[in-house]
Amino acid sequence: MSAVGSARVSPADLVVTGCTLLVHEEHEEHEEHEEHEEHEEHEQGGQGGQGDRIGFREEAALVVRGGLIDAVTTAAAAREIPAVERIEARGQVALPGLINCHTHAPMVALRGLAEDLPTEEWFNDVVWPVETNLTERDVELGARLACAEMIRGGVTCFADHYFHMDTVAVVVAECGLRAHLGETYFSSQGPEGRERSLAFALRRRGAADGRITTALAPHAPYTVTDADLTATAELARAHGLPVHIHAAENRDQTDTSLARHGRTPVEVLHRTGLLDTDLLIAHGTGIVERDLPLLARTGGRTAVATAPRDYLKFAWPTTTPVRALRAAGVPVGLATDGAASNNSLDVWEAMALTSLIQKSTEGDPRWLTSRQALHHATLQSARAVGLGDRVGTLAPGRRADIVLVDLTGPHTQPVHDLAATLVHSARAADVRTTIVDGRVLMRDRELLTLDVPAVVRELTARLPALTARGHGRRIQAYDT
Repeated sequence: MSAVGSARVSPADLVVTGCTLLVHEEHEEHEEHEEHEEHEEHEQGGQGGQGDRIGFREEAALVVRGGLIDAVTTAAAAREIPAVERIEARGQVALPGLINCHTHAPMVALRGLAEDLPTEEWFNDVVWPVETNLTERDVELGARLACAEMIRGGVTCFADHYFHMDTVAVVVAECGLRAHLGETYFSSQGPEGRERSLAFALRRRGAADGRITTALAPHAPYTVTDADLTATAELARAHGLPVHIHAAENRDQTDTSLARHGRTPVEVLHRTGLLDTDLLIAHGTGIVERDLPLLARTGGRTAVATAPRDYLKFAWPTTTPVRALRAAGVPVGLATDGAASNNSLDVWEAMALTSLIQKSTEGDPRWLTSRQALHHATLQSARAVGLGDRVGTLAPGRRADIVLVDLTGPHTQPVHDLAATLVHSARAADVRTTIVDGRVLMRDRELLTLDVPAVVRELTARLPALTARGHGRRIQAYDT
């Protein structure tokens, strides 16, 4: 725990005091330990290791200056620190802001539009026809509504993979969130699609005072040719950009890829050079045993985002193989996917479902403990989006992305095991305050940077034109 420097004379920008603080062990802060930790997890079959290294400190305080956590101290010591703004957080738990590692934020505009359908019909009959109607204004309104939902749910950063991303970037800059953004492209768009994705990534990299990071965003191996994937890998290396892609989303995609090309989707990523870039793979429920050695020895930083509610809703037979990926040293971050499939952007639900589904899948109630789930939701998710050195833990020098969770409700009392209460009893609605870069975006459940009623009014008026499907168009065909 860091002490407050005695030489400080100017007031802190913000002091959060009286809370219980979620902490990661000190060695988690040092990059040189990561290789050892991954090896240790492999030796333990991915059961223990870093996921158990989460603890809690009571009567703690956070001191924020210049958007950074300047010090972690005690509530008693914090009483002597002058501050421009002070939040008394007794009865609340301070966590690193949650990270939604894969979503399509503007698709909240399609929430509930395509229900109880298999994957192929969901895409071909509803979503891809509707998306031909999208305008920049639709995307802006959807993004505003999504950002409001995420702020209220304690999400401080999200990885978005969609269209009209300049518009999403503007919304992120205005509302105060952190985001990792990529402009989606398909090979059916010709070279212009890939060029737009690159131009966006270069134009917006480091925008919003550094809160926006960017990625190249090919849609998937089944919609982007090997030649385009190879070109994407070359562009990523040339420009120092990461890549965000859907791959091996489900077992059908893996089986189809093997039948058509003799390679799994992960083997396609290897063959085209994408596994030698910093790569974020969405879903991966179709990852199979033969893929794991490739994922264990990638040339870049590879991570997988899991969105378990989707897999249940689409009745996919498998889920993301979290245990095997952890044993291979691959970080797994938590995600919701878009609200058109998930119906919400609730990372709390994703955390609980990940823990429960992994226990059931592995037949092991000791696997994916509450502490491990919290580790996936915090530091592993930060690593998955390439921000492991900036966010994901509450420690001096990290960006001040903080959420305060109220556990005084009847559904969270009594508290015998604080980690279990956070994972399996707490809800998104228990988040009281959300802070990004030291700026308070929601305080005591009041949103401070977005006008939800105005957004809903305009979006509702636009829905008939947005959701029309009689035109016979669709942006792509799902045939895998």
